Amino acid sequence: MKFLSAWLGIPMLVIGLLLELLAGSVAAQELPIPRWVSLRSNVVNVRVGPGRDYPILWVFVRDGLPLEITAEFDVWRRIRDIDGEEGWVHKILLSGARTVMVTGGIRTLRSAPDAYAGPVLQAEAGVIGDLLECAGVWCRLEIAGDRGWLPRVQLWGVYPDEVVD
Repeated sequence: MKFLSAWLGIPMLVIGLLLELLAGSVAAQELPIPRWVSLRSNVVNVRVGPGRDYPILWVFVRDGLPLEITAEFDVWRRIRDIDGEEGWVHKILLSGARTVMVTGGIRTLRSAPDAYAGPVLQAEAGVIGDLLECAGVWCRLEIAGDRGWLPRVQLWGVYPDEVVD
C-alpha cells in the first residue's frame, strides 16, 4: 500500500508544479498601471471600494467611455474619468479596446497628420472615437465610421508620449 501511495503522490507533485508555472506566466502577463481602458457596457456601477458590498458612488451610462486604471485589487479596478473622479469597477465591465474623448471646443478631424490637411469631420468636446494609432503629436481615430487625425493634445485617453499602433 505504501508503494501505491508514493505513485499517487507523483501526479500530485506534477500538478502542483504545473499550477506554479501557470501562476508564474499569469504574473508575467500583468498589465501596466496606469493604463487606458474603455467601458464595455452602457450601465456601469462605480463603487467606493473594491467589492459589491461597497456603496455605489455613481453610474456610468455611456458605452465606450475611455477610463484610466489607477489600481487593481483582485477582479476590481480603480478607475479615473475625464473629470478626475475615481471609483472601483469590476473588470468584466471594462474592455481593452482603446477609445478617446475629444476635449475643448469643436475639433476638425484631418485626412492626414497635418494641420493643413483636408477636413474629414468636425467633432464637439465629449465625442468618443476609437483610437487607431498615435505617432508623434497626432493620433488617428475613427468617429461614426470616418477616419482621420487629431492632435494628441485635443484628446483624453492617450498618454503624451505613448505610441499606439
